[in-house]
Amino acid sequence: MPEKPEVMTVAKTLEKKILKKEIASVDILWNKIIATDIDEFKKNIIGQRIEKITTRGKFIVLFLTDYALLIHLRMEGKFFFHKKGEELLKHEHVIIRFTDGVEMRYHDVRKFGKMYLLPKSDVYKVAPLNKLGYEYYDNKLNKNYLLDKFKGIKKPIKETLLDQSIITGIGNIYANEILFKAHISPYRNTNKINSREADKIVKYTKETLDDAVKLGGTTIKSFTSDEGVHGFFQNKLLVHGKKDEPCPNCGSIIVKEKIGGRGTYYCPKCQK
Repeated sequence: MPEKPEVMTVAKTLEKKILKKEIASVDILWNKIIATDIDEFKKNIIGQRIEKITTRGKFIVLFLTDYALLIHLRMEGKFFFHKKGEELLKHEHVIIRFTDGVEMRYHDVRKFGKMYLLPKSDVYKVAPLNKLGYEYYDNKLNKNYLLDKFKGIKKPIKETLLDQSIITGIGNIYANEILFKAHISPYRNTNKINSREADKIVKYTKETLDDAVKLGGTTIKSFTSDEGVHGFFQNKLLVHGKKDEPCPNCGSIIVKEKIGGRGTYYCPKCQK
């Protein structure tokens, strides 16, 4: 699933391709992708111009003339661009046509992605964006904030790092990397995290995601695109995907186990 760096990379690519374009029409071939009223979506998006493209957590946010189009790629969402009239490809479920004849097609094999069309004045005040925690680069993300949020949470810290209401944008890959760099066991109870460990989580969250953003994210399985959206951070991964390989710190064998249903890679020696 694309995480914050990948979502930022896609947003930057879309900015180069569709900023200032005007929407002429839209076809929706899989209704469940639209999370708001589908008739209102189709009616209100026509004639809107793309004014700004940004992100919030794992959402791509397209600010239009009067609305905001929120897009969550989920597991395998991608965008492809075609000229008007080109053959529709399998798994292309939402077709947005611009007045210049270009078509932006949302491609999603699993059909898990979601799109919301909301009045742009309300977009940060209502669900889903109002439920999100701080971005990794927010100055308010510090150890005191984390320690306050961690109070009373008895589940493993690995699960808590995936809670988008605390820090938004961290997914499975980066949670594994952050905890490895911080030398914290993914099984450690969240409410047992101390001040020093919270400080490390903040430090390595910012460091890891900053590095990933600079390298365009991590290309693993489905995060690729014919439009050149590829990430190179996978070349810097220390533990994720490294099962049975030696730890880069101590040489112990990296293990993979399930925590909260997610594949968790860690060093049993460095992360006791």
